[in-house]
Amino acid sequence: MPVSIPESPRIAVLADSDTRWKWGALTAGRLTSGRATLDGFLLRGRATPTPRQLTEVGVRADRLREVTAVEFLREMEHSEQDASGAYDVVVLALVGGAVQAVLHGLAHAWRGRTRRPVVVTGYVGVVYEKLADGLLLRHGADMVLANSAYDADRFRAVYEGVGADASAVTECALPFLGGEPYKAGHDPYTVVFAAQPSVPETPADRMYLLDRLVRHARAHPDREVLLKLRSKPGEHTTHIEEVPYQKLVQRLDTPANLRLVYGNMGDVLDRTDLLVTVSSTAALESLHRRIPTALLTDLGVREALGNHHFTGSGCLVSWDQLDAGRLPEPDPAWVARQGVAADGSYDSAFDGARARLAALLGGERPPLAPYYSRTTAPGYLPRVLARHHLAPDGSPLPGAPAADKDPGAVRQIVRRAARGAYRHGVQRVAPVIRRMGEL
Repeated sequence: MPVSIPESPRIAVLADSDTRWKWGALTAGRLTSGRATLDGFLLRGRATPTPRQLTEVGVRADRLREVTAVEFLREMEHSEQDASGAYDVVVLALVGGAVQAVLHGLAHAWRGRTRRPVVVTGYVGVVYEKLADGLLLRHGADMVLANSAYDADRFRAVYEGVGADASAVTECALPFLGGEPYKAGHDPYTVVFAAQPSVPETPADRMYLLDRLVRHARAHPDREVLLKLRSKPGEHTTHIEEVPYQKLVQRLDTPANLRLVYGNMGDVLDRTDLLVTVSSTAALESLHRRIPTALLTDLGVREALGNHHFTGSGCLVSWDQLDAGRLPEPDPAWVARQGVAADGSYDSAFDGARARLAALLGGERPPLAPYYSRTTAPGYLPRVLARHHLAPDGSPLPGAPAADKDPGAVRQIVRRAARGAYRHGVQRVAPVIRRMGEL
């Protein structure tokens, strides 16, 4: 008899940024067809989402609170001791090092138990850098989700190449694809540039792209041109943004048909006729809806930019070509391999992952066993764990921050002050120091 997922599974999602919270929470919903009770945990750090960012993401949890890694691990340990509070699934929507630390922490917290939650992890978008590094830091989860057939093949090759078990790799798709297929005829015709926090990195390159966007708007006064921004000054997302476009645009005389917009990407795509970006995951959302999509080549096709991922897509063009009226035509075979599911197959993209989850939930699960251990990586793993106040065996280090040792109100005030100081340092002090070093 086929094993099925419980009628109302309980899922914990631990996320460290707004985009990863969106990925983790929506993944939980896709895996359980939206039937789960969802407890959200936001990992305390530089990119912990603000209330505005959480509202913009638009994904709600039954419960949501901010924690350190040690606090989360204690919560997981205690919940397993109480049958009524036990979780069925834990989704780790984190940067690779944090995933590895929490995996070892969970292995320690659940030691000796044959019944434990299924642990799921993956990537929030295009995997264009640090493939081996990021994958091996995620090894040890019961399911490592790959957003496409292309990624699944690459993930298995990395694991098998180091002699690690590759059975956890599970093909699905990005959980936030959706929306109505594109129909031409918006009035006015709308061009959207999807900005990225860290690509390109230098102020000169970012100013170049902004200048080209302004020039496009001036050359096409009948079009609405939108600069879609991920975060407001002082906020952080998955990547650090040292030179926000909001500041750069103040140096320019912008035309009336150019506007800055925030909000959910799906809502912006509802009115988009042409999506332009360097390498944003928004390109995959756009391609899924069959919206004309352009990946810029102006700054080169380079690994550092991430647009090399789109070679073969048919979507690599320059601003000059776009200004002249060229619209990219995506290659159907490339799109299919990338899990974009523009052919209408998206409804079944998570069937395999649901089946694997059901099978894992239906039986006893062995202890978590990441590839990195004190035997395979004795010079690396302890540093990864120590960043999250964990010892090499996954246990909390003495003096690790804990909720019962710090009054809530005081902790809130201190945390907000520290985070504000950090962001001020990243966005204001660090660039000044770098400029002084170049004198």
